[in-house]
Amino acid sequence: MDNNKKRLFFIDAMRAWAILMMLQGHFIDGLLDNAFRDNSNVVFNVWKYFRGITAPVFFTVSGFIFTYLLIRVPETGFNNPRVKKGIKRGLELIFIGYLLRVNVFGLFIGELYDAFYVVDVLHCIGFSILGIVAIYILASARKKYLFPLILFGIAVILFTLEPLYADSTFAFLPRLFANYFTKINGSVFTIIPWFGYAAFGGFLSIVFKRYKDASKFYPITILVLAITGLLLIFTSSPIFLGVSKITGIQLFTEIQNNNYLFIRLGDVLVIFSIFMLFRQFMNNKTVLQLGQSTLSIYIIHFIILYGSFTGLGIYRFLNHSVSPIYVILGAILFMIACSFLALQYEKHKSRTKALITQKFTQLWSHIEPHLYFTHRVFKVFVYKFLRFIRLLKN
Repeated sequence: MDNNKKRLFFIDAMRAWAILMMLQGHFIDGLLDNAFRDNSNVVFNVWKYFRGITAPVFFTVSGFIFTYLLIRVPETGFNNPRVKKGIKRGLELIFIGYLLRVNVFGLFIGELYDAFYVVDVLHCIGFSILGIVAIYILASARKKYLFPLILFGIAVILFTLEPLYADSTFAFLPRLFANYFTKINGSVFTIIPWFGYAAFGGFLSIVFKRYKDASKFYPITILVLAITGLLLIFTSSPIFLGVSKITGIQLFTEIQNNNYLFIRLGDVLVIFSIFMLFRQFMNNKTVLQLGQSTLSIYIIHFIILYGSFTGLGIYRFLNHSVSPIYVILGAILFMIACSFLALQYEKHKSRTKALITQKFTQLWSHIEPHLYFTHRVFKVFVYKFLRFIRLLKN
């Protein structure tokens, strides 16, 4: 069967929307002058709310896509070729996440700055993929309902118990590992609770895969997702408060006091229902290409905005100093530039990777004799990087 007939175009379109919202969100949030961050301003509040939807959507869609591809093949367990691809992809995302935070000038003096250890979206998505693979391996040989049940359970448990671990510093762990669980050292995202969205996306994909050919699947699913999403958005907080009063369990009051996880899950379900509703109109070639190029877009935006490798990004020079009109125009140009560069990279990927490998190898051969590494780990890191990009080229 043609892969295009199997492909869920509305998911690619949804992912394209999420990555574009991420681009403008990061740009505006990083550059907008603090004087204009007025929570009493309706426009700013609406933008701020929708900016908060982006990450939950992205994590959920990532879990959905990976799990859908994982269960689409007839093989199970380690015989499933998607298991090996998933492990490779997860490790690749983690590696790239760290690579983007390397400062070349720090390497020259044998130092990894604190920013290198900060965990971001790529690290978390990488570990989420590895987590879904592990659950799949453990559950695939048993009852077929076990895999989706575990994924759903993980999402509910992580979201429900968030008040219990939110303030934990995980000081008993080395900083490198603690950063995956706490934001105290500057991590932007953490495995808990964000793996919950990827796990829930995996759960949705299994339901979708099993019942998508059923009669009236789309109308029923759209209605269920929309209603469930709206209930989570508008009634989950009062429900948690009510449960707390009935049971006397303080945990539910704490959830209600900072109920962003369940509300954002509701936002995700509503977004899913909207994209499913208009799925017939979401086959624009460029939009679908953007949805399939999110990693390239992310890397390019990180380099331009935050200055990966050099620290010389837009954020360094215009941090919280731009007026609204210019930051909006800049965000539009930023989205266009990152999208264009990513599509060009995808078009010439093989040639570009070969060129990067060649130039980096040449550069390293020139500077290595003049570098003094205070720790052997830096040299090992560079050699690992060279091996990694050669693997990517192949």
